[in-house]
Amino acid sequence: MIGAIDVATNQIETLDEMVNTLRKVLQFVDADKLYPSTNCGMIPLSRHEGRDKFEALSTVQRS
Repeated sequence: MIGAIDVATNQIETLDEMVNTLRKVLQFVDADKLYPSTNCGMIPLSRHEGRDKFEALSTVQRS
C-alpha cells in the first residue's frame, strides 16, 4: 500500500500528483503489488473532504 492521498491537508490531490507519486513507487514495487491508499486515517477531515479525496483516489485507480 502506498499513501497517494495526504490526509494532513484538505486539498484534493490532482490525478497528475497521484500518478507522479505512484510512478516513483514503481521503481521499488511491481505494479500488480501496488495498492493506492490514504497515508493515514481520515479522522481530521470533514465527511465532505474525505469523500472528495476518495473520489480522487478512485480516479487514479481507474487510470
